[in-house]
Order: sequence, then C-alpha cells, then structure tokens
Amino acid sequence: MADTPELLDLAGIGAGPFNLSIAALGADHLPALSLRFFDRQARYAWHEGMMLPDTHLQTGFLKDLVTAVDPTSRWSFLNYLVQHRRFYRFLNAELSTVSRAEFSDYLRWAAEGLDNVWLNHSVREIDHDGEHFRLQTDTRTFRARHLCLGGGKAPWLPAFARDHQSEHCLHAESIAWRARDFTHQRVVIVGGGQSGADIFINALRGHWGPPKSLHWLSRRRNFQPLDETAFTNEYFTPGYTTQFAELDDDVRRREVSAQKYASDGITPAALTEIYQTLYHRFDVMHEPRWAHLLPHREAVDMTRAGGAFVLEARHGTTGVLEHFDADVVIFATGFESSLPECMAPLADRIGRDARGEPTMGNHFLLDWQGGGDSRIYAVNAGRTRYGIAEPQLSLMAWRSAVILNHLSGEAHFDLEDDPGPIDWSPQSA
Repeated sequence: MADTPELLDLAGIGAGPFNLSIAALGADHLPALSLRFFDRQARYAWHEGMMLPDTHLQTGFLKDLVTAVDPTSRWSFLNYLVQHRRFYRFLNAELSTVSRAEFSDYLRWAAEGLDNVWLNHSVREIDHDGEHFRLQTDTRTFRARHLCLGGGKAPWLPAFARDHQSEHCLHAESIAWRARDFTHQRVVIVGGGQSGADIFINALRGHWGPPKSLHWLSRRRNFQPLDETAFTNEYFTPGYTTQFAELDDDVRRREVSAQKYASDGITPAALTEIYQTLYHRFDVMHEPRWAHLLPHREAVDMTRAGGAFVLEARHGTTGVLEHFDADVVIFATGFESSLPECMAPLADRIGRDARGEPTMGNHFLLDWQGGGDSRIYAVNAGRTRYGIAEPQLSLMAWRSAVILNHLSGEAHFDLEDDPGPIDWSPQSA
C-alpha cells in the first residue's frame, strides 16, 4: 500500500521575499501549523539577473521580512547584520538605502536558516482532490489544506519584440545573467523606470565596455523622480491600504494610476548621478555626445536589419516616427501578473476580472471555485485591490501577519494601527 503523502497546513509556491516573510513569522509564532515553502533555486538569490553594481532598494532597511510586526524576531535585517559582524560598519557607512546585493544576501541567510523553506524543490503540478490540494514536486507528492502563491511576476515585453528575443534583444531581468560586451555597440534601452536608470548608469560607466552609442527611451514625459516624501509615504501604511481595498474597482484603478510615481519613479540620487555624469563628460570634458536621453517616445515596432535591429518609436508631442539603429536592445518594461505554471490544472477555476487578471478578496485570498474550505492566498498579485504598496517590500511583514492571522483563525499578531495624520475616509456626520 502506498504511503499517504504528508499533509501541510499551508504550502507556499516560491520563496521570494513575500513568502519568505510568511515563513519567518510563521516559524516563530505558529509552530503548531505545518508550513512549507518550495523554491526551485538550489542556492537562494533574489532577482539575480538584475543584480548590477551599486543598485539599491527604494525602501528602508527596517521594512524587512519581520520587523514591522515583530521587531524582536531573529530573522530581522538588524540581526542579520549582528550575526555577520558588520552592525557598526553598516551604521558608519551612513547608507540611506540597502544595496540590492546585501538585501539578497539577507534573504539567502533567512531562506537557508528556516527549516520550513525547501530550496531545490520545484513544484511541477498542483491539483485538488476534493478535500486537499495535491502538489507534485520533482521527487515527492504532498497534500496541503491551503496554498500561498508567491512565485513572482513574469517579465513583460511588447508584442513586437517577442520574436526578436536573443542575447542581443532582452528583458532587463536577465541583463546580469551572463557576461556581456557592449564595446563599440549601439545600445538602446527602452523603459524609464528605476531598472532602465540602473542599466543606463552602468552602460554610461562602461560596465559592459564602452558602447559606440547609448539611447535611453521612455514613454513618460520626462525621467520622473520617485516621490518619497512624507505624505506620499502614507500610501505605504496598513491604514491606507485597508481603506483602499474597500473602494470600488474603478476608483481603485484610477487611484493606482494617479499614484504611479510614488512607486515607479527613479530615485533622486540616481537622477542626480546621471545628470552630473553627463555634464562632466560631455560639457566639461567635451567628449563627443554618444549618450542620449529620449523621453516621451513610445516604442511601437522593431525590425531586423542584417545582424542588427531598427527600433521605431513615436514622439509623444509631435507624433513623428523616429528610427534607432541598434546592435543591442534592452527592454526595462516591467512585469505582469501570471499564475505559476504548476497551477495549470486549476487555472480555469480561478476567478478573473474583465482584464483577465485573477480577482482577489479580503485577506489576500484569490477567488476560486474550490473544494471545501481550501483557500488560495496570493502575494504580489493584488495591486488593483490593495494599492501600489502591494508589489513593494514596504508592507510585506504586515501582509504576512494578515495572512497568518486568517490562516490560524487567531490574532497572533496585533495589527491595530494608530490613526495617522491624514483622514482618508469621509468623516461621519
């Protein structure tokens, strides 16, 4: 008789920072529950393909896996510094933000230290037998009462670029996967967010060798700064997120669009570095101007021209079509929501809105035509339900606590928030 597969209370798909936060808080506060988080990586790394020199987070180091709801946790970033004997040097460095490399190492330290995180375990397929989810990994089958999807998002490329994907036409998420040589190459970057800025800075420094030319195109009207002022940062609080989730769908989408540069702008430090470098090299040192910034251009088409490309873009104010010859085209065009491939057997049972996106209810639960009491939680999947903070690191510890409280049916975490300086909701009569 075959052995009955192990039954888990919660199976996490992926161990990115959001699921890792649930794993860390759950390990210390809900030891009676069986939690397991599966990740295909043999050695943990966070966005390794985008790990460029001198790139930094856009959030403070206290917004780590746990501190916002459990500042005494052993899985805090501060404890990571202490355990690695660099607490004082970190303070003395007076870093305004943590480097992506150091934060990735912090996440690796946590992932490798948590018994409920199983690296090098890829979930191949998930189905439901009417009572439990059944997960098939490379080597074993598991049952689970509930799931938490945390596999991240898929890189998004414009349709016209997809047939051209190669080592010379790529998405920003894979820029650091391999050694590259841009020496004497015509390089075009598409996308005016932080990733585009990081790639532009590194290309400008000659990180991949000195290019022949460098063009940076953005659909935005200018190279817009991240708005990280105090009142804007109130968007990234539990109080705002809770009331935002109760708004009508059309209102939420309108507000998300209006708040774009609170989450998707370029850090002022990066913009200043770019401007100062351009000034020094081309105005002071009189280098021939081989680097060009081109805002208000929308890339609309791309063709092959021998061994190179011709990128076509429409000018935002005149409608004029411009053409750019390129040997290398890098699309820093963001990511899109997608279900993990292993969820294919259940995909048609998950509710979707008019745009085809999975719909989400309270407690970060996906709507699905499920079996019995089985629930599917999802992280980094509810931007239009919970607001611009949802894909950011800012509220991950709070969100983890919401999910764990709901999963256990008990208030293990105190989530009562003091009223802030802004009254977001209408005043009662």
